[in-house]
Amino acid sequence: MPVLASFMVPHPPLIVPEVGRGGEREVEQTIRSYEKVADEIASLAPETIVITSPHSILYGDYFHISPGKGAKGSFANFRAPSVKFSETYDEDLVDKISEISYHEDFPCGTLGEQEKELDHGTMVPLWFIRNKYKDGKIVRIGLSGLPLTDHYKLGTIIARAVNALDRKVVIVASGDLSHKLQDYGPYGFAKEGPEYDERIMDVMGRASFGELFDFDEAFCDKAAECGHRSFVIMAGAWDGKKVKATRFSHEDVTGVGYGICSFYPEEGEDPERKFLAIRLKEKEKEIEDQIASSDEYVRLARKTIETYIRTGEKIRPAEMALPSELTERRAGAFVSIHKQGMLRGCIGTIGPTMKNLAQEIVTNAISASTRDPRFDPIRESELPWLEINVDVLGEAEDIDSIDQLDVKRYGVIVSTRDGRRGLLLPDLDGVDTPEEQVSIAMRKGGIQSHEKYFLQRFEVVRHI
Repeated sequence: MPVLASFMVPHPPLIVPEVGRGGEREVEQTIRSYEKVADEIASLAPETIVITSPHSILYGDYFHISPGKGAKGSFANFRAPSVKFSETYDEDLVDKISEISYHEDFPCGTLGEQEKELDHGTMVPLWFIRNKYKDGKIVRIGLSGLPLTDHYKLGTIIARAVNALDRKVVIVASGDLSHKLQDYGPYGFAKEGPEYDERIMDVMGRASFGELFDFDEAFCDKAAECGHRSFVIMAGAWDGKKVKATRFSHEDVTGVGYGICSFYPEEGEDPERKFLAIRLKEKEKEIEDQIASSDEYVRLARKTIETYIRTGEKIRPAEMALPSELTERRAGAFVSIHKQGMLRGCIGTIGPTMKNLAQEIVTNAISASTRDPRFDPIRESELPWLEINVDVLGEAEDIDSIDQLDVKRYGVIVSTRDGRRGLLLPDLDGVDTPEEQVSIAMRKGGIQSHEKYFLQRFEVVRHI
């Protein structure tokens, strides 16, 4: 049985009366829309409610599904301990999603449980639903730091698991919109805030799910949204289906965006709505064009990565026909790897450590693809989707002031007398000011703002 319906909802604890204590009246439109959602879910009488929550367990490279027979929770952290939940998990559906993921080498399952109690991103929707509908088990799924295409694919896997078990299921995509809509909001105001809310409500109101991939990561960060990936998972459950969307409401009076929409299947399939296949085909063409236009630096890095991931062997630059600028020059270099627009690995050296630049690139390419502590080693199945660039660093020069930095032209090194050092490359998405650049470099170096530090700048030549 296909998914019965899905719903995009926010999760401010404020709208639970015991938490809001009158403050919930600020968002009456959202509450009325939430009541409609709960009524619709009750009329559908689902056997299972799948809830995707930004506040469940989140890993950078893995989707966590809550395991076990069930979980409890309350709003005790929001001064309302009397509001309690005791939910039963649909273990069969959890197992089926995990099984499909395992067979497709997709990073999703029940490993890594850290906090068993229900999170507020799950409990706020449940508060409205359980006031109208007491039956039905739940499945609770967290988001990840993986690309949007992987979130969408998870949605397709959920839909397949539902079909395989012939379950009556609704999906609730829990997530607030921008947190930067008003000066008095929790994160202040940013122009990207209202831009994000207008775009996302337009996209979801039309069920134009393919456009969800077009939201740039840096733009989403500046808007301080929390629900985008949740919405993308839900959208994936409708891949190839005709969908009727209804926009219920949007409010921003608290400085945070709250949007509510519903989605129901319509009769028939629609190949033009196979958005994942369409997106991957576009990306495949982009990468093919990039590979065709890459220079010797990037080709060397790509060959190194592909050879090492497939065979475990390190290529020998001395046995290759490389230009003299690679074999006779020494310099520091960074190899950066992206997949579907998301960083997948980046390792480099500030100054030369090998006998020539070619060996510097080979060594750092292997490290970036297999030893970056932020990520698991790259798998062979990922190789066709990697975007690679190489930054060759010029010599660092001391500077006296942050005013001598230009984020587009110069990278920065922040260091202390005891040897701690943090580096940030120039011209990075989402880094718009020297202050941001220095702050990030300090965090990377473990340097506190009150400590005395020294600045250096350097230029790079970026090869793509």
